[in-house]
Amino acid sequence: MISVREAAFDIFRSHHLTTVFGNPGSTELPMLAGLPPDFRYVLGLQEGVVVGMADGYAQATGRPALVNLHSAPGVATAMGALVNAAAARTPLVLTAGQQVRALLTGPALLTNPEPTVLPRPLVKWSVEPPRAEDVPAALARAAHLAALPPRGPVLVSLPMDDWTAQVEVDQVRILAERRVSVGAGVDAQLVRNLAARLAAARSPVLLVGAGLDSPAGWVAAVRLADRCRLPVHWAPLEPRCGFPTTHPAFQGVLPATEAGVGKALRGHDFVLVAGASAFRYYPYAPGQLLGPDAELVLLTDDPDEAARASLGQAVLADPVAVLAMLAEEAALARTGPRAPGPRPEPVDDPEGQLSAAGVYAAIARVLPPDGVVVCESVSNMRDCQDQIRLRRPGGYYSPAGASLGFGVPAAIGVQLAQPDRSVTAVVGDGALQYALPALWTAASYDVPVTIVVLRNDRYAVLEDFRDFLGLAEVPGLRVPGIDTVALARAYGVAATRADGAGELADALHDGLGRTGPTVIEVPIDGAAEKHW
Repeated sequence: MISVREAAFDIFRSHHLTTVFGNPGSTELPMLAGLPPDFRYVLGLQEGVVVGMADGYAQATGRPALVNLHSAPGVATAMGALVNAAAARTPLVLTAGQQVRALLTGPALLTNPEPTVLPRPLVKWSVEPPRAEDVPAALARAAHLAALPPRGPVLVSLPMDDWTAQVEVDQVRILAERRVSVGAGVDAQLVRNLAARLAAARSPVLLVGAGLDSPAGWVAAVRLADRCRLPVHWAPLEPRCGFPTTHPAFQGVLPATEAGVGKALRGHDFVLVAGASAFRYYPYAPGQLLGPDAELVLLTDDPDEAARASLGQAVLADPVAVLAMLAEEAALARTGPRAPGPRPEPVDDPEGQLSAAGVYAAIARVLPPDGVVVCESVSNMRDCQDQIRLRRPGGYYSPAGASLGFGVPAAIGVQLAQPDRSVTAVVGDGALQYALPALWTAASYDVPVTIVVLRNDRYAVLEDFRDFLGLAEVPGLRVPGIDTVALARAYGVAATRADGAGELADALHDGLGRTGPTVIEVPIDGAAEKHW
């Protein structure tokens, strides 16, 4: 016999869940006391930061990450960050402490009265095991389920007195050794049909999203684009990119409105959407998406995504596998020259206050070819996508659910997952305030992430949206007087202010060469910013 606690760590090991992101409370102490030496605990000072770090880590590794939260208060505080994780389909195994079982029927402090209900609808599955002996099986099921398509967060509520209960060694061994495999399951006839429709199309186009952001996804998409001379767009509001933006086929990012997408796709008679939603919009600007003779096919492994697409045909399958087979089947189906994709020129602002686009251009000039950018400056995210050149998968991350506080924690998680790549977070001065405690983690763990804070002393995206709606002045949209440099230094982070392109370039070089974190505050001219 072994304890439930020993069994849990065996289950975690079998799923490579040996990095724990957490903020401990009293109900978690029995789990964490005497943490095994092969486990790493990454402390965050607030639960939203904890989930954000795990979100970035899991996306960068491609595997589930383990998160330890504190009963109902910890889960509730983490919910904002879970909005992003759920929207990005990030595989997270969340454990939440719970009061001892003897107090669950009474009004004890820190009892979570509805532990499986509280995290919904942001988790795929939530459970509190009916008996202590059922904890290992629940944890094993959670780890498998988080990783199965469509991937996403799961939560297990764990009463604090369960850890000392005893379970059979053989039962735990069977659970730890069990594996779940996902077959491609692609219908060859369906692929042949798609290839025929692609060959017959006068002007086909490929739209890509986060579901292709992997080495295999990029290879499949590039191969299909090359063989069929397809123009490629980054689908709107996708948190990651499924195609190299330096490739000649790349045509840029689609607008995030129905009218804008329809205008960009005008003239295309076959639209193939792979690994993306069809489509995510903001704000509401209606329009005709497709012409009368055009058709759309969505490739997705998410049944909900397939069901809710507003038009066309949806194919429920691994989009990477379908594209790879389609590239072989459609080989040489189309010939002739391909129109070159639009190439936004790198911005070179004159000395003085930089524009947001100028900041991203400066980062692009300094960032190594395999560098990573985590973008959470909402009012100028399109500038980032236009100016940053993505040459390797996993080079761009943004908050999928638009919940602020993602940028710095996620960048820390990505950097911990991929210490050999340079990671730069770009956040707005307003968004930074949602995750300030993450700076402590970066400093305490010597995470060499560079954090560029764009300062315009306001919620620029909201001012822009106010103007889009034709509204009068709205209170609460200005946030002047925040000393970002002083805040960063208070958390132990090296920080500086960069005025102009020259100072920014020097600060970026210094940050990339530092073994710990760096914050660079950059005042920007927001007068030209127009998100819609």
